[in-house]
Amino acid sequence: MSDLPALFSDLALILVTAGITTLLFKWLKQPVVLGYIIAGFLIGPYFEWFPVITDHTSVETWSEIGMVFLLFAIGLEFSFKKLKKVGATVGITALTELVTMCVVGFFLGKLLGWSKMDSIFLGAMLSISSTTIIAKAFEDMKLNREKFSENVIGELVVEDLEAVLIMVILSTLSVSQSFNGQELLFSMLKLVFFILIWFLGGIYLIPSILKRSRKFMSSETLTVFSVGLCFLMVVLANIAGFSSALGAFIMGSILAETLEADMIQKLVMPIKNLFGAIFFVSVGMMVSPQILVQYWWQILVITAVLIVFKTGSNTVGRLFAGQGLKSSLQGGMCFCQIGEFSFIIATVGMTYGVIDDFLYPIIVSVSIVTTFLTPYMIKAANPLFGFIDAKVPDKWKQKLSNSDTGIRAKSGKMVALRDFMTRNLKRMVIYMAIVIAVFLICHAFIAPLFSKLLPSKWASLVNLLVTLLLMTPFLWGMAFKHNIRYVTRKLQVSSRFNLFVVYVVYGIRYVIAVGIITYTILQYYHISFWLAFGIGVAISLLLRFTSHFMMFYQRIEKRFLENLNKRQSMQMFAIPDILQENFHLAKMTLSPKSIYSGKRIIDTDFRDNFNISVVGVDRAGEQFDLPDKDFQLFPYDKITFIGTEEHTSALKARIEVEDETFIREAPESDVEIYKMEIKENSRFKAVSLMDSELSSRYEAMVIAVERNSDFILNPSPRICFNVGDLVWFVSSKAAANRLLDETV
Repeated sequence: MSDLPALFSDLALILVTAGITTLLFKWLKQPVVLGYIIAGFLIGPYFEWFPVITDHTSVETWSEIGMVFLLFAIGLEFSFKKLKKVGATVGITALTELVTMCVVGFFLGKLLGWSKMDSIFLGAMLSISSTTIIAKAFEDMKLNREKFSENVIGELVVEDLEAVLIMVILSTLSVSQSFNGQELLFSMLKLVFFILIWFLGGIYLIPSILKRSRKFMSSETLTVFSVGLCFLMVVLANIAGFSSALGAFIMGSILAETLEADMIQKLVMPIKNLFGAIFFVSVGMMVSPQILVQYWWQILVITAVLIVFKTGSNTVGRLFAGQGLKSSLQGGMCFCQIGEFSFIIATVGMTYGVIDDFLYPIIVSVSIVTTFLTPYMIKAANPLFGFIDAKVPDKWKQKLSNSDTGIRAKSGKMVALRDFMTRNLKRMVIYMAIVIAVFLICHAFIAPLFSKLLPSKWASLVNLLVTLLLMTPFLWGMAFKHNIRYVTRKLQVSSRFNLFVVYVVYGIRYVIAVGIITYTILQYYHISFWLAFGIGVAISLLLRFTSHFMMFYQRIEKRFLENLNKRQSMQMFAIPDILQENFHLAKMTLSPKSIYSGKRIIDTDFRDNFNISVVGVDRAGEQFDLPDKDFQLFPYDKITFIGTEEHTSALKARIEVEDETFIREAPESDVEIYKMEIKENSRFKAVSLMDSELSSRYEAMVIAVERNSDFILNPSPRICFNVGDLVWFVSSKAAANRLLDETV
């Protein structure tokens, strides 16, 4: 009988030890991640009274796979659309923490008597938190549905992107001992370019592939396909010079926009738990008692400084970003550790030989200590808030209260112009990224093929024509995709200066398109610039009057937008932008064990305790839109609620959602959100909601009243309509048209 590879005995030792320690920590009501770290310490090379692993290389590989699955699972829960929603908050917070910890870490290193490079690397390592540790703590402590957790995960994503840039800066410093701003700028543009291309390409292709193959998908094939996509993106990220963790997260965020996202998350969860356990055990294996004894006071000092300044700067950053004191403390107390990217940064310093050997084990030890403390710091947030709230004077409480819960209406001249500029800037960035990607693909793969098959004279012409042909739909979008008459008429009402700005912006878009064509021509033919520019102008004008490229571009854009919004369109209707910051549509499956199972809507506390309305019920494929108060809820009903995200998250635990077994698209519904203005001659003037007959006569559910730029969400039946009120209601298209026609 042949001997088994050492990996088998190592995995048996890792998993059995981890299983025992986690059972112990579950019994002690402690986070299981701490049990994994203890298990790693027990079977690590520094603990002599316990069996140790022998194949370190294989375990490290499995550990890296664990980090990949952890980041993939995080991406499935957090999409780029959510990052956009919390972008301003997490950007300000992450930047505040990054600058603070880099400065504090540098001066701390100098106070400890370390060299300049050791101090610089220390500041960089202290500025990056652990995505996997915090995510695991949230999962163990059931905090994934808390309001502050979304901002925390968003900031962790931003920190991971910052870590990539930090590694580029430190690599440059290590080689040249000087700062290279040009290389840093190039690395930032490279990072943005690849993330944008991966996201655009993934959203365009993957949901379409899944849709066409949905009838052939089973749990087995979906698992294999999604995991394969994850590792494909890991490979692509590695080829582009980025970390495997970033690639896994990006693929997770792409799949998060598909209809299969919930099912993939359910299928991947056991794999993530298995490999994640190996990852955390491997972290515990790096704890060295000898290092702890030799550098104990440096470790304690760095740990104390890290906890105080990292949590403090993060909390202050959240306050700067407009969050309330409680939410800021809850989020800030999560950032009290350093994580995996800090180890990678230390490895960069060791590879280039610019940091001392003692720095790496010290950082690992600090990471282990702070990992132990993370769950307790998160738990301490609410008691700390209570203590501070009791001590803070009343005049400060109002300033520190939640400032991000109000409605921010979009109005005013500058806001309209700023929206126009922002929208066009996004378009230009997206178009340029796609065109550059097409050029690089043609130059790297298509051009060499034709160069081998054809003579050089004809190869250059064919390569140029193929490249321009593939670019033309997006060049058309760059130069001519706009509704100039509508935009100029809308903005000219506010100021004639806006008209000038509109034409300048559209002119810049056209010039960029011509410039791209000119540059492409010069890459294949060595002719004068002005001749190439003239050809570029001629080609662009030809595109202007060619409808084929316009229709092809519109088909591409339509498919992309359908894929991007498909999961949201599974909901009954799209919420207008002005209401998105306050309303949230949530579809939940009613469990048989729920307290609401079998009850009528009028007998529930949806409105009284949660300020939430039921706008639709899907029962065995039959859709009930806007059910009345006597509608009875049955087990496995798929109920669509509308309310604030905080309230829907609180209700979700009581609904007890059960995951679906199969993926299928919901039946279409013609229910939408409409608004009606109460004018001087309106028959609803000074009439209460209960007496308006909006529900009984027009089947309209009023969800908000906009009055003097303020919103009244889910208004009381006793509210009376005033002149100038904007009444937002949910109704079918036919009923809404009838209501609006009768009130004109």
